[in-house]
Amino acid sequence: MAHWLSILVQTPAHARLGPVLTYQSEQPRPAGTLVRVPLGTRETLGVVWNGSAIDATGEIDPDKIRAVAGVLEGIAPLNAAWQQLLSFAASYYQRSVGEVALAALPPQLRELNPKQMERRLKRPKAAAGPDATAAPLSAIPALTPEQASAVAQIETYSGPFLLYGATGSGKTEVYLHCVQTLLEQDPDAQALVMVPEINLTPQLEARFIERFAPIYGAQAVVSMHSGMTNPQRLKAWLAAHSGGARIVLGTRMAVFASLPKLKLIVVDEEHDPSYKSSEGARYSARDLAIYRGRLESAKVILGSATPSLESWHQSRPAEEGGRYLRLHMPSRIGQTGKLPLVRRVDMNHQPRKAVFSLPLIDAIKERVLRGEQCLVFLNRRGYAPVLHCAECDWKSACPHCSAFRVFHKIDRTLRCHHCGFTERVPRACPSCGNVDIGTLGRGTEQLEEHLAELLADVRRPNTVSDAFPEGEPLRIARIDADTTRLKGALEEQLAAVHAGEVDVLVGTQMIAKGHDFRRITLVAAVNPDGALFSSDFRAPERLFSLLMQAAGRSGRDAALGAQSEVWVQTFQPAHPLYAALKTYDYPAFAKQQLKEREQAAMPPFSAQALVRADARTQEAAQAFLNAARQSAQTDMAQWEGWAPLLEQITLYPAVPMSIQRVANVERAQMLVESPSRAALQQFLEAWQSVLHATRGLPECKGLIRWAIDVDPLAI
Repeated sequence: MAHWLSILVQTPAHARLGPVLTYQSEQPRPAGTLVRVPLGTRETLGVVWNGSAIDATGEIDPDKIRAVAGVLEGIAPLNAAWQQLLSFAASYYQRSVGEVALAALPPQLRELNPKQMERRLKRPKAAAGPDATAAPLSAIPALTPEQASAVAQIETYSGPFLLYGATGSGKTEVYLHCVQTLLEQDPDAQALVMVPEINLTPQLEARFIERFAPIYGAQAVVSMHSGMTNPQRLKAWLAAHSGGARIVLGTRMAVFASLPKLKLIVVDEEHDPSYKSSEGARYSARDLAIYRGRLESAKVILGSATPSLESWHQSRPAEEGGRYLRLHMPSRIGQTGKLPLVRRVDMNHQPRKAVFSLPLIDAIKERVLRGEQCLVFLNRRGYAPVLHCAECDWKSACPHCSAFRVFHKIDRTLRCHHCGFTERVPRACPSCGNVDIGTLGRGTEQLEEHLAELLADVRRPNTVSDAFPEGEPLRIARIDADTTRLKGALEEQLAAVHAGEVDVLVGTQMIAKGHDFRRITLVAAVNPDGALFSSDFRAPERLFSLLMQAAGRSGRDAALGAQSEVWVQTFQPAHPLYAALKTYDYPAFAKQQLKEREQAAMPPFSAQALVRADARTQEAAQAFLNAARQSAQTDMAQWEGWAPLLEQITLYPAVPMSIQRVANVERAQMLVESPSRAALQQFLEAWQSVLHATRGLPECKGLIRWAIDVDPLAI
């Protein structure tokens, strides 16, 4: 007897098929079972889904129902909570549930057929239990009173929790303690710990393995991020899905990991924009972590020294409408509350075109001669953002994007950071032939070179590093996306910093947050003013968080004794943002920003969505968006009962994106806003059919794709 199954597949976006299709099977299969099914001329992975087969495809012709090609035996069905999480994510972020669910599974799992998977599962597994080769369990550090108070409240209340702790206050130890308590109390419990970026995973993984491998075995801790190979990702996923992995560490993709016994979720550096996906289903892993915690009755801890304004607003007192419990840890471990001293340098009083102020150079020399390390931070890689000709005003524009190609001196190339188009630097101006081509602006390459010139006469003092002896020239290292392209390069460079082989570290934001550099006592931010005048209302929040995080890299080792410092070179020293930074007064900064947003009806006091369109011409992209806007204001207003809801929706006219052309594709966007999140969701769901219909209009010819971004972080 044949059984009909509703199976979720990743159907093409242009196909007029739903994500749930009907297949027949010789045996009934529970929801969540992984199967291989034919789709068109190919075979693909599918998930048996809850729901009626008739609801899935409408009228069913039994003769056209195809059979399931195979079942991935040996893998337990994905549980109902996982299915509900994926359904919610797809609905909230306005994507196909098949697209979200199948993308959440490891790539190799989507490729292997049942026989290949059977062989894969038969491979011998490492023995479970304590790892005999692991380092012996080190003495667990005693909790400070602030840490103990935070842990006690986490154990007492249900949460969610916002752990607001100064950099260096020991938030990671709180996470470790909570995970340890959970695993001791429940022999099956699992914990998910998320970090915003791949480069923060190795050091966190090392701390968790050091703490838990001697007790539960090294196999109990696994990582999940896109930097792993496909076999590694499949192995980690299977370990988590089977319950063998007790602790899963990962980036935003880990929020979709199959964890059948999940009891605790930690989102470290919860403010970081990296938790928001910028392609495909544009989900926020932080927000989905909150939803998943509620769905599976798991406790959720959001940790940050500079919480997002949304989380800060949600952690206000419960009587004012707050939904999170705020836990405060203001003191640094071993520093008796001593945070780095913030020095603002007024660059208006420095020599014209000076890259580094003279007092900063003197301070760097002083620190280095004491055997300490310095960090110089600039959030722009390359040597210079633009090459230009003073004679004819030619600039190194990218022929495929409305952006400039960045000059990389190390390999003498002009490289577009948007489409990747790269050319050798011309010997003369391509426009007028002038051989005197100059640079505009500066990047980390230029800072590294300039510092080497300024510190050429300084010699390295006696140091603990035998690899770089006394009397040698200073070592200046640069860590950014260009120097860490090769596998293992980042780990190697970070190890050199930790070993004391680097005196001055130059880099982008990838080294300004999360890292525990013990010997850095001076951090310098070069030219951070650009965000103060950005058109994006979130720019000040991001700048304040980035500077606070960068400041947190300084003075983390109390044994050094010296007062650590943060130098900010700015042309706007009196700006309120820098005044709040000087006193580390995040609450005052947040209060002022939230007041401005409330007056302007900006998030978190309203809900937003962006509709983005890509087309061959800017006219086609804007025509599509404006036509959809017009249909919403006229046609949808005629729908029965919709007039009151549409009064809560504001659709702004279409405009080009800030970088309107990338890889010869024109891009436009339209903002949709509402004071009610529920009203916005209801509108977007109904508007999907209008957007699909609008695509076929003659004026929209040339449209390539469109996508909805709910709760956008960049406008």
